[in-house]
Amino acid sequence: MESSKLPSGLIKKKWATTDIPDLSGKTAIITGANSGTGYEVSKALASKGAEVIMACRNVEKGELAAAKIKEEFPKSSLKFMVLDLADLSSIKNFSNIFHEKNDSLDILCNNAGVMATPQVKTKDGFELQFGTNHLGHFALTGLLLDKLLGTSKSRIVNVSSIAHMGGKIDFDDLMNEKKYSRFPVYSQSKLANLLFTYELQRRLKANGYNTISVGSHPGLSRTNLGSSGFGYGKGNILKSIIGFFAKLTCQSAAMGALPILYASTSLDVNGGEYIGPRGFREFWGYPKKVESSKDSHDEEIAEKLWSISTDLTQVHYHF
Repeated sequence: MESSKLPSGLIKKKWATTDIPDLSGKTAIITGANSGTGYEVSKALASKGAEVIMACRNVEKGELAAAKIKEEFPKSSLKFMVLDLADLSSIKNFSNIFHEKNDSLDILCNNAGVMATPQVKTKDGFELQFGTNHLGHFALTGLLLDKLLGTSKSRIVNVSSIAHMGGKIDFDDLMNEKKYSRFPVYSQSKLANLLFTYELQRRLKANGYNTISVGSHPGLSRTNLGSSGFGYGKGNILKSIIGFFAKLTCQSAAMGALPILYASTSLDVNGGEYIGPRGFREFWGYPKKVESSKDSHDEEIAEKLWSISTDLTQVHYHF
């Protein structure tokens, strides 16, 4: 990757996809790539020459999304692979296939997620939001770690949310079986994303690797995340209401993807940083380096969460 390097801590005020360096020869995995910010990230990386693996749960939607990008960028290199982050067996199968066909991994963008779903469990018995948003990506990253560590200057980008600010990790009821409320549970999962990001960076650094772990968030963006959560498993009038207000208040998915793309590609990013929109309260705008909550930097909580995540997923990180 080649780019003009700005002074530490600064980002070009209107950093856009045109500022992404050439990615020829790079391999990237984007989870949740068939729509929203994941689709926009996939399209941008593919347009810059990366070999992009679009990891999605829905085969039909994933293949259609890949075909649409290919139509716009005929020379792009895109592959669709099935990945259900709510199913550990699917994650392991994805990892096995990737290992068989790929020698390196430059960018792992842990973008997929569910939001504000009813109280549902994953195939492995985890609460759906925590199981998908955190545990699924924890397992995926661990299973792909050897490829990441074997690729010089690779990076893991974990997509969190403004909602992490209100999150608390309740170790006494981690799966929210005693009390379930959609948004606090979502906030917990997004806080977990950042605790994982920073703890992973500490471990990478301690073991002398130049792979980095970076956090990002899209602000308020028009995606199907919120509406699909309220409509999960059945029709719901709230799905339509959420979609209506998103059109009025949120920026486009393409704009929401910019902080994720900056975190994924810029040479001005350091491990352990957090990238979000530069606008009012980080709701909208071009990317900048932002600050996450005090709880997200709590090393004791992060170590405990890491240990529990290892036990639950049975995925062990080998540095």
